Amino acid sequence: MVRIITDSSCDLTPEQAARLNVHVVALGVTFEDGTSYRDRVELSPEEFYRKLAACDKLPTTSQPPFSRWTDLFEEAQEAGDEVVAVLLSGELSGTIQGARAAADLAGYSGIHIVDSQAAALSLNLLVRLAARLRDSGRTAAQIAETLEQEKKRVRLVALIDDLKYLHKGGRLPATVAVAGNLLGIKPVIILKDGKVKLAGKGRGLPGAYVSLFKLIDSEGGIDPDSGMVIGYTQNPRGAEPIQQYLTGNLKLPAAPLCHVGPAIGTHTGPRCAGIAFFARES
Repeated sequence: MVRIITDSSCDLTPEQAARLNVHVVALGVTFEDGTSYRDRVELSPEEFYRKLAACDKLPTTSQPPFSRWTDLFEEAQEAGDEVVAVLLSGELSGTIQGARAAADLAGYSGIHIVDSQAAALSLNLLVRLAARLRDSGRTAAQIAETLEQEKKRVRLVALIDDLKYLHKGGRLPATVAVAGNLLGIKPVIILKDGKVKLAGKGRGLPGAYVSLFKLIDSEGGIDPDSGMVIGYTQNPRGAEPIQQYLTGNLKLPAAPLCHVGPAIGTHTGPRCAGIAFFARES
């Protein structure tokens, strides 16, 4: 049997993970008062955003304990199972380094570690693909090889409603954040090849959505046969214009919705919305 393992930055709910037969390893979230929680185990996205609103300093996220990986890999080896671990981008977290070190310690050739070069919605897509490949009878090595190829087509584009969280995280000077909010400037970001970059902006939310839709097209457009997922932070209404664009303008089926948690939400804040998709083959 092939075991699919990921981390909680993929933003699968426990129910979704169970249906997919995917094991999710929780990241840690620590707030300024020192209280720590396991993401989606001890802290739901709804609770996270309530706490985030009251913070002067941003919470921090941490990788899972090393022992968690060693325990999982030992269990799989003893059962004679193979493992494909599809994890948060190594550019954004040390999570994958811990998993690789544990795999090296296990010395078991059946463990395959994949740097998704993704997070949140885009990691969600790759985990779903891994589960489909497993269910179709692929070996762990075949699944890992396919993911290494397909991750190059994954895009995550999103708009940010409030710039103060980028400022709190040290990614934007205070003067720029204040001026941007006063002028109603909403940035649009892209996660591609493991890195987050500013890709556009708009005046007000309507302008930001237009910028986001243009970015989808400029990044190759959506391959509807490979899957897509829409996400939001705190407010699901932010996802509605994206869903309407898919179904109304592009004549595509409605995409599943995902409530984005701490790994990305810490830096974007509430009222962020975005979409992850596989770009069409060039």
